[in-house]
Amino acid sequence: MRSWLTLVTLLSLLLAAPLRADDLASVCHATSSYDVTLRADSLLFDRPSPAPMQVELQHGNLRTDGIAVSLDPEQQDRLTLFERDLRALVPRVREVAQSGVDMAVQALRAEVANLGLDADTRAEFDRRLDAHATELKQRIARSQSTHDWQGDAMQQYVGQWAGDLMPLLVADLGQQAVNAALAGDLQGAASLRDRASSLATDWQPRLQQRLQALRPQIEALCPAIQRLGRLQQGLRDNRGRPLDLLQISR
Repeated sequence: MRSWLTLVTLLSLLLAAPLRADDLASVCHATSSYDVTLRADSLLFDRPSPAPMQVELQHGNLRTDGIAVSLDPEQQDRLTLFERDLRALVPRVREVAQSGVDMAVQALRAEVANLGLDADTRAEFDRRLDAHATELKQRIARSQSTHDWQGDAMQQYVGQWAGDLMPLLVADLGQQAVNAALAGDLQGAASLRDRASSLATDWQPRLQQRLQALRPQIEALCPAIQRLGRLQQGLRDNRGRPLDLLQISR
């Protein structure tokens, strides 16, 4: 589902180990071609193509590509419920994402504990990690649109984490390699250099395994998402085309 559920992918993206979109969609069997933005009095769904490219829901009223759509009372009721239920779902998704941040932090600390880092490096890593985690949680809490977590915006944010944390670890391992070489342990020095160069790659499978603990929390959201899929059934745009704000595969 192209929604705040995509926040969960950020946790593995931090170490260049992204979950695939189809992995995430397989949890609730829901996808969407739209981004969604929560406004004070309406919901806006938008996408580059095909039409309708903009769908606005507002207290049981529907506009597609700027044109009001005539609805019967039953359709208006379902549209009102759809908007209400989607707004109610967002805080729950945010809670899952916040849990995911905590889980990612714990996983990173566990991995770093095995690197034999200098005490000052470890303290600086913990300080930076805590600062990034706090900022990310604040960003999750503020976010009102899935646009905040798509494309370049997502990659830029991920790059900030990786660019700040990974060089710190690589530098420490590099110094360990130098020290080993000076002590005559050339094999140990080579091993440390290899470890530094493959750090993120080596962590990927273990971190992804740890993040699977989020799956039950995501699964708990599935009934609400599937209800949204049912509520939208039969709703059409001003030209009679199905809205299909969500696609539920089963």
